[in-house]
Amino acid sequence: MLFNSYIFILLFLPLCIAGYFLLNRIKPVVANVYLLGMSLWFYGYLNPSYIAIIVSSVIINYLFYLGIKKSDKKAGRKAMLIFSVVINLGILAWFKYMDFFIENINAVFKSDYALLKIALPLGISFFTFQQLSFVIDTYRGEVADYGFIDYACYVTFFPQLVAGPIVSHDEFIPQFQKEENRKVNFDNLTKGIYLFVLGLSKKVLIADVFGAAVDTGYGTVKTLSSTAAIFIILGYTIQLYFDFSGYCDMALGIGKMFNIKLPNNFNSPYKSANISEFWDRWHMTLTRFFTKYVYIPLGGNRKGKVRTYVNIMTVFFLSGLWHGADWTFVFWGVCHGLLLVLYRIFKKQLDKIPRIIGTFFTFITVNILWVFFRAPGFNTAFRVFRRVFNGGFEMLPDTMTEAFNLPEINFIFMGKAGMYLPHILTLVMLLFSLGIIFFAKNNHETADDKPISIHKALPTGVLLAWCVLSLDSVSSFLYFNF
Repeated sequence: MLFNSYIFILLFLPLCIAGYFLLNRIKPVVANVYLLGMSLWFYGYLNPSYIAIIVSSVIINYLFYLGIKKSDKKAGRKAMLIFSVVINLGILAWFKYMDFFIENINAVFKSDYALLKIALPLGISFFTFQQLSFVIDTYRGEVADYGFIDYACYVTFFPQLVAGPIVSHDEFIPQFQKEENRKVNFDNLTKGIYLFVLGLSKKVLIADVFGAAVDTGYGTVKTLSSTAAIFIILGYTIQLYFDFSGYCDMALGIGKMFNIKLPNNFNSPYKSANISEFWDRWHMTLTRFFTKYVYIPLGGNRKGKVRTYVNIMTVFFLSGLWHGADWTFVFWGVCHGLLLVLYRIFKKQLDKIPRIIGTFFTFITVNILWVFFRAPGFNTAFRVFRRVFNGGFEMLPDTMTEAFNLPEINFIFMGKAGMYLPHILTLVMLLFSLGIIFFAKNNHETADDKPISIHKALPTGVLLAWCVLSLDSVSSFLYFNF
């Protein structure tokens, strides 16, 4: 189920919130089971067979947790930990990387093994990493005694289930168990609705609009002008920003409605003055996971500079592979790793650069590397770059600007807007989006400033109505693919 769908906004979310708090008045365990059931409905809505996958994963990992907890022999605990890691990563590899593996075997050995064409279950990368962190922390002695229902709700809690954030057990379960959090908190509820609507607006009114134009551009790469090539590079950078930050806002907002504070996963990354800062701000919980469970166990920065650089490259190789089963993602991750290594080598000199200059060059670099993230292959990516330099400068094609010619704008102008209006709207949307990216506060900051006033409530209602009326073509979030 998608946050940006009629069934979620008009049925699922109100029903889930109302049922959860009403059942808490009867008995908390009943409310927990209800929330678990609703989360499984959310997860399996588009493909009910996925429910069996996540339920099996939850049960298996909870059994590993119990086994490690109850074992009094270090060798036994370590064996169960290793077995758990192998099982979790094996399941992830089967669903996400098996066809990628077969493709590469065929390419190297000139064989013709048939692809399995396995459907990738939603969120498997996220709930696998979340459960791995839980089992590893159990082995380290950092996990308290939790019942199965509490653990199952922690893994399947629907706001963060399919695209993050990757939540630590100590961030969620203690909040979930607090008595005061089982009652409606109207301050949290209004702030949560406000944050959800702002995130929905980012997705529906900005990300999806740019996404339509970018998809058109990538579908006609061979004939792109230099103007259009530059636009789709910048357009995807904007699309991904508002798509992912919109999801993060909605996830945090729904969490607030349930009196659960989820960890922030997005903090204006394009304001970063260097690549290290960028990764402190982009997909923050993924960075945290790789730092805690890969980088530090490999030795971190404790074993000399060369080993540190190798550890960084290992982390970013895995990060690229985590994002997708394609060499373009690996290349993207390795490039970011190299940039981070270079930043560490020349940190003293680079930190002397004025922040505005550092931010500009970091933004340009990130833009360039997003091309490999978006393109279906290296040939397409390099063709985009070639078109930048030899495509010629001219106005954007109508097929791209038409994405910005929204029905509500035509309604305002009574269908007599003129042929240049889509081009004007494209420029306005581009400048408006860049203004938000570089100068606006994060939505979670504005939501936490003070109680929601009538001055915020009225525009929020208008935005919600606008978004709901714009849901004629629902698109999934980009990070659902990872």
